[in-house]
Amino acid sequence: MKLFIKKPIALLMAASKEGEKTLKRTLGVGSLIALGIGAIIGAGIFVRTAAAAGEHAGPAVTLSFLIAAAGCALAGLCYAEFASMIPIAGSAYTYSYATMGEFIAWIIGWDLVLEYALGAATVAIGWSQYFNTFLETFFNCHIPFALSHSPFETSTTTTGMYASELGSHGIVNLPAIFILLMLTLLLIKGTAESAAVNNVIVIIKVAIVLMIIGLGWSFINPAYHTPYLIPADAGTVKTNTGIVHYADTFNHGWLGVLRGASVVFFAFIGFDAVSTAAQEAKNPQKDMPKGILISLVFCTVLYILFSHVLTGLVSYKDFLVQGKEASVTYAIHAAMPGYGWLAKLVTIAILAGFSSVILVMLLGQTRVFYTMSVDGLIWPIFSKLHPKFRTPYKSQWFFFIMVSVFAGFIPDSIVGDMVSIGTLFAFVLVCIGIFILRRTDPGLTRPFQTPIYYIVCPLGAAICLCMMASEGLDNWLRLFIWMALGMIVYFTYSIKHSHVRHGKTEAANDPPNPKFVE
Repeated sequence: MKLFIKKPIALLMAASKEGEKTLKRTLGVGSLIALGIGAIIGAGIFVRTAAAAGEHAGPAVTLSFLIAAAGCALAGLCYAEFASMIPIAGSAYTYSYATMGEFIAWIIGWDLVLEYALGAATVAIGWSQYFNTFLETFFNCHIPFALSHSPFETSTTTTGMYASELGSHGIVNLPAIFILLMLTLLLIKGTAESAAVNNVIVIIKVAIVLMIIGLGWSFINPAYHTPYLIPADAGTVKTNTGIVHYADTFNHGWLGVLRGASVVFFAFIGFDAVSTAAQEAKNPQKDMPKGILISLVFCTVLYILFSHVLTGLVSYKDFLVQGKEASVTYAIHAAMPGYGWLAKLVTIAILAGFSSVILVMLLGQTRVFYTMSVDGLIWPIFSKLHPKFRTPYKSQWFFFIMVSVFAGFIPDSIVGDMVSIGTLFAFVLVCIGIFILRRTDPGLTRPFQTPIYYIVCPLGAAICLCMMASEGLDNWLRLFIWMALGMIVYFTYSIKHSHVRHGKTEAANDPPNPKFVE
């Protein structure tokens, strides 16, 4: 059946050349770095930091960030080598096709939907929450609970904007769908235009994060950092969704830090999205590694400093009951008197920041499916380019509908956890892929090389596997169900239409290529 037939590197390189029927190369190194920062700084730093601290790691969430960053850094080195060597859209999917064969490539391409599409849905839900905070802060009004939450959520708060709606049930999250529509229209217009908007947003939100770190540092209460790790006898906290028992295995101590790492790992999702834009980079061999690694290092430093300040302003337990939807704003109001203006500014910056994350996630998802469609593994509609803008506009509309269903009707806790485990799985395969390619094809031209790959690759895969192991059983079950659906698509459609399997190249008029290998 030739499940592990590979796509030759030479064919991939030929496909990377720009033409009228390919994606347009418009991105320089600055735009690539900004894309990475734009995708990384968003829901993770403003929402997942508080969630990880409150439920699992406490003040030691800074250590959770270090663990997650270590896994991402090792995977990032592997991504950088692949992106410089194979400068084509598709990210981990494309890399797996060249190293581990079609079946593994399909698995990772299907898995990336969990990272990019559901990642966009998760952040859109966060955007909706902050949009209501923005309306309440500046206009003393808000969108009703029923029209800004999923049907699986019920208002249980007796304070704040929803105090008068106690017991209300959600119907649909309309603000989340609205922002997805606006950004879909922008992406259809063009990658260069989208990157320009993203650059402005990145400047704004990085400036705000630096202000919070600089101004908040003097308000840190050392008592909130003692003990640094949550003790097993920390008791329980009643939240809107249930009771958190700190005596549970992954809710205290070092195991809590590890679980926290799998939660804040979501905060790093984005640096790999840079690799999906390889076919739209002007000089991908040199600029892709810079875009991936510089954005990752920069954001890691910001995360550690930010989480240290945030957990020093209020108790980690507060994030479970009072600041969950707007933890940063809550912390500023509670611990920094006289800085109400900063809380207002933060709300605006967070809205902008979430927008850039959604933008890059939607960009990444459509580029992965564009490449899979070009390879014949999914339907041709996903590689259909706009006649004027040369963007995969039909794919953008498809994912707008799909992501809107998740953002509008599913709680963020479920969607966010699916994103984390899906991304970790992709990172594991990328690390393994570099190790395999170094052994099977050492003579390939590599503008960037992963240092001491025989240590970096296995260690990166191992750290990511450890974080996957800390995910709950429900999350693993969702992953298996999603992958099972992917197997149905692969064996009923993809295997019959694969261009590599049938000796075809991307161009319809090209002769069959006999050099595919298994």
